Amino acid sequence: MHCPECGLLNPEAARYCQRCGAFLARVGEVEGGTTEAYQIDESGELRPVDIEEVAAGTGALVIRAGGGRAGEVFELAADRVTIGRSPDSDVFLDDVTVSRNHAVIVRRRDGFYIDDLGSLNGTYVNRRRIDSHRLAHGDELQIGKYKLTFLER
Repeated sequence: MHCPECGLLNPEAARYCQRCGAFLARVGEVEGGTTEAYQIDESGELRPVDIEEVAAGTGALVIRAGGGRAGEVFELAADRVTIGRSPDSDVFLDDVTVSRNHAVIVRRRDGFYIDDLGSLNGTYVNRRRIDSHRLAHGDELQIGKYKLTFLER
């Protein structure tokens, strides 16, 4: 597994990077345990999902920590997916540390990009503040108190 911090290729069984010490979280995993992945259907009920299946072909975001929603999956089926505190956002993150219109994920010919929309607290990818960034499988996004993982197969 590649370290999200420094990029070093670590053994699959490693929990922390051998070079920089960063935590090497696996898909659906948070420190201290594992979380089942789910989506919320039209009726508001939780529906368990297979993360690999959801990410196949379209890409997905999985909440790893924040707001008591660890494991929630957002499929990136549209060419433009909005993220923010506004209830109209495609990825609604209800916390004061998230701007109403915080960021957007756009599908371009060469992949998915995340663009910060001038948010007050910034958008971070792999712990670095970004304005625009091409996403790669396994990237960790931080938006306010939420940590999300980008998946693409």
